[in-house]
Amino acid sequence: MVDINVIIRKISSVRKYLKLLENYKKYSRQEIESDATLRGSAERYLYLACQAAIDLGEAVISFKNFRKPGTYSEIFYILGEEKVVSQEFEEKLANMAKFRNIVAHDYDNLDFGIIYKAIIEDINDLSEFADIIEKYLNL
Repeated sequence: MVDINVIIRKISSVRKYLKLLENYKKYSRQEIESDATLRGSAERYLYLACQAAIDLGEAVISFKNFRKPGTYSEIFYILGEEKVVSQEFEEKLANMAKFRNIVAHDYDNLDFGIIYKAIIEDINDLSEFADIIEKYLNL
């Protein structure tokens, strides 16, 4: 079983990577896409932010002794079943987990438009997820 301090550290990790990703919002899509160093670091931090959110969800499931997930995306469906997150939000988070798998395993064929949209818009979902967990566990 997971200790509450593990969850606190996972929330901290999510926020750390989101803060790093904020730095990329000052660049245009073209600037990031055309600079291999910027692009690589942006993709890596996005991957790490997604992984940190997955780890956080998994820690909550263990802490609350919910059923075990079989996949990363199932983590968020379980959190939806348990009313930790809404059904609408669970789908967004499950898609983020699927996105993480694409970044991890199909990195040569990444659509940079999706990466850029995630950095500019979708990372707010990860921040909201951390907020939800803090509220749910009264942290």
